[in-house]
Amino acid sequence: MQELLAFEQTGQMELIPTLLSFLLCMIMSFILKAFYIRRSFSLTGKNHIGSILPILSMVVFLVILVVKSSLALSLGLVGALSIVRFRTPIKEPEELVYLFLAIAIGLGYAAGQAFITSILVLSILTIIFFFLSNKSISNVSEYNLIINWRKDFVSIQNLMDELKPFVHSIKLIRLDSSSDDSTATIMVSPNDNKFIDAITDKVQILDDKSTISFFESRTNW
Repeated sequence: MQELLAFEQTGQMELIPTLLSFLLCMIMSFILKAFYIRRSFSLTGKNHIGSILPILSMVVFLVILVVKSSLALSLGLVGALSIVRFRTPIKEPEELVYLFLAIAIGLGYAAGQAFITSILVLSILTIIFFFLSNKSISNVSEYNLIINWRKDFVSIQNLMDELKPFVHSIKLIRLDSSSDDSTATIMVSPNDNKFIDAITDKVQILDDKSTISFFESRTNW
């Protein structure tokens, strides 16, 4: 009877630190999500990637919590993961950094290293904030714009002339025209991190039915 009570007390004592570590893991992973969405270089898909980060951290926490007490389970997990093939390509190296950070958060808190994990993750985010975040987005090489507008409203030359004040350089890559509308792919080098809103507003003024897409240039045209 005494042994059973001792076992229950031990379980309760282990449960409280585990729940506390899980809570800290959740908080830190949501901090990582908010940081990624606000400071990432990516122009598209930030909310999608950001929403995955907390889930990834919590899943890693759960996996490590389950397998750390059993060598057999850990070996079985290695065998199971060895047959998993991920076919989704990582478009940005920056995404890998944040994905590994999310994994590290789950690993650190599940291993009971809450203090050192918090300090190191916050230190890494501080370094990213001051040296690698989108505050210097204008230094990012080039972006591609895909603009679709009604042909009768503006010519391609007039459109490019209107965009020139917002960019360092501009180059027409492709132009597709039909009887009703035109679609242009334009490569630009931005002046500052507000160029997206400025160009979008300008294009909407020229044609309120127009559509515009931005993505970072990864191709040598």
